[in-house]
Amino acid sequence: MGRGRNVAAMRQRSELALRALRAWGPRQVFVAAGVAIGFAVLVGVATVLIPNPWFAREIETVWWNYPVWILTAIGVGLLTATYMRPAGTGGVTETPTERRSTRMGLAGGVLTWFAVGCPVCNKIALIALGYSGAITWFAPLQPVLAVAALLLTAIALVWRLSGQVACPMPTKREVRARGAATELAR
Repeated sequence: MGRGRNVAAMRQRSELALRALRAWGPRQVFVAAGVAIGFAVLVGVATVLIPNPWFAREIETVWWNYPVWILTAIGVGLLTATYMRPAGTGGVTETPTERRSTRMGLAGGVLTWFAVGCPVCNKIALIALGYSGAITWFAPLQPVLAVAALLLTAIALVWRLSGQVACPMPTKREVRARGAATELAR
């Protein structure tokens, strides 16, 4: 019984998220594209998914590195654009749900870095596990990190987008009108 309710709630959140995406203006689309490209270049160069003269990779890339890298970059770009306040809305403080989705999105971006990077080029894994430990223990864990990165980014994105439609921010005019109505009522 509870499972059907969860599926219905997920479906409703997804529909709200799609509705929010369709309502985006050019400003949000531009920010999403810019951040996605910037994130992709940053992670791609540092992990040598984009060949470059500054970094080297001892272990070759795996086929799934590229889709995870690109999908997460798109997700991070879209997620960042959700923080743009629509034109004409007042400044509103961040809610606990927004803080949670911020942390989830940040965790997804960081996990992507670890998931698509060279296992023995990762200084943290190398110091903690040594060269053979990084290959034996960390490399097999990278696909799990990749799935976690994609899930965290996607969940944060759906939460943020659905919240934009389910709980839209009032415009400055609406805030002023409420304030005036409150003053008149006193």
